Amino acid sequence: MVQNARSRTALTLYTSADDIHCHRTRLVLAAKGVAYDRIILKPDEPTPDLLELNPYGTLPTLVDRDLTVYDTLIVVEYLDERYPHPPLMPIDPLSRARLRLATWRIENDWLPEIETIQAGGRDAPAARKRLREHLLLASELFKASKFFLNPEMSLIDCLVAPVVWRLPWLGVDLGPSGKPIVDYGERLFHSQGFARSLTPEERDMRPDFNFSPG
Repeated sequence: MVQNARSRTALTLYTSADDIHCHRTRLVLAAKGVAYDRIILKPDEPTPDLLELNPYGTLPTLVDRDLTVYDTLIVVEYLDERYPHPPLMPIDPLSRARLRLATWRIENDWLPEIETIQAGGRDAPAARKRLREHLLLASELFKASKFFLNPEMSLIDCLVAPVVWRLPWLGVDLGPSGKPIVDYGERLFHSQGFARSLTPEERDMRPDFNFSPG
């Protein structure tokens, strides 16, 4: 008999194998060092178990005992507050506002282009070009600090790193001007927990990548 979803005692994440939103959530969990049950589903095939918890059937969906949380940004902010160490949001309101504004730009400018690229078809080449332009316009932000807008790893890095990881797989070549972004990615990919956040399908996006520093 399948255990009723609402009777679970462990933290449970319903996730897909290669969706960027799910990867972001898994990266936050890895950065926090939180143990959880991972249930991998196909994004367009929600199970009755998932639909009981989330009427939209969307991924990621997080279950923490009697609480169900969905929508990526709500999930990751919940995890940062639920497991406060290490903190992934700065303490001061100004820095928090800056990170949230940058997040808003990423959600509205970058992610729609990624969805268009993944859908394929005649719109994909133009979307690759636009995504490249969006990233290069932000290149100064990638080299302003060790991490994105912050000297320490923060929540926005967990949102940005899965994008940078997928660029070769998406066919987006940043060229020489994108070196700050490539260097940023190298730092993040070698950070504690990034390898643990990946599914086998996501590792296959960069099969030759060496996770050993140096």
